[in-house]
Amino acid sequence: MLYIIQNDAEVPPGNLPGNLTVPYVICHPYRGESLPAIAAISALIVLGGAMGANDDLKYPFLTDLKQLIRDVVTAEVPYLGICLGGQLLAATLGATVESCRWEEVGTLPVLLTDAGCGDPLFGGIVQEFQTFQWHHDSFDIPAGGILLASSPACPNQAFRVGCSAWGLQFHPEVTGNIIRDWCAWDRATADKTAEYLAAFSGAADTYCTTARQLLCNFIQTAYR
Repeated sequence: MLYIIQNDAEVPPGNLPGNLTVPYVICHPYRGESLPAIAAISALIVLGGAMGANDDLKYPFLTDLKQLIRDVVTAEVPYLGICLGGQLLAATLGATVESCRWEEVGTLPVLLTDAGCGDPLFGGIVQEFQTFQWHHDSFDIPAGGILLASSPACPNQAFRVGCSAWGLQFHPEVTGNIIRDWCAWDRATADKTAEYLAAFSGAADTYCTTARQLLCNFIQTAYR
C-alpha cells in the first residue's frame, strides 16, 4: 500500500490524490494516528509541516517517523519526502537541517543538475521547471546522497539516497487554495496573497504537468 504521511493539519496532500492511480492511505500522526508498519508499505510519501525536522520535543511523533524513514531507506522501499519530508530524510541520515537559511516563498524556477536530468524521478521533466516554494528551513545533502536539483536562492532542492529515496525542498503538491491558506499564517505573506496567487496561476499549466509527471515517475519505481 502507498502511505502518505500528513504532518500538519494545514499542510494537506493537495493535488496528490487526484494524480494517483494506485490505492493509498493518508496517515495523520499529528493527531495521534499510528504510523504504518514497514511490512505494509509499498511506497511512502511524507509531506511538509510548519514544524522543524528536529522539533521532536514539541512534536514527539517525529521521533517515530524518523525511525520509520530510516527503516524504509534500509529496506529500499520507495520514499518521497516533500519539504519537511525531505528535511526529515536528510536529518535521519545525519545531515544538517538549518533554519533561516536559503529561505524561499513563491513560484520559482528549479534547475536539474546533470545527475537530476538522468534520474528516474525527473524523467520527462525539462531541465528548468517552475515550482512552488514555502520554506524557512533547508537541508544539507546526506553522505552518499546525490544532488539532483538547485535554485538560485537554495542550492539543495532535491537529492536521492540509494536507489529509491528522494528528498525535495520544493512543493509539487500545492493548489491555489493551499497557497491562500498558507499566506494567512502571518502579516507579511498575507499582504502578498494576490501576488503569490497570480504568479502561481500564471505558471499553473506547466506546474501541474511537472507535478503529475514527477508523481507518476515515483509511483513507477514502486509498482514496476
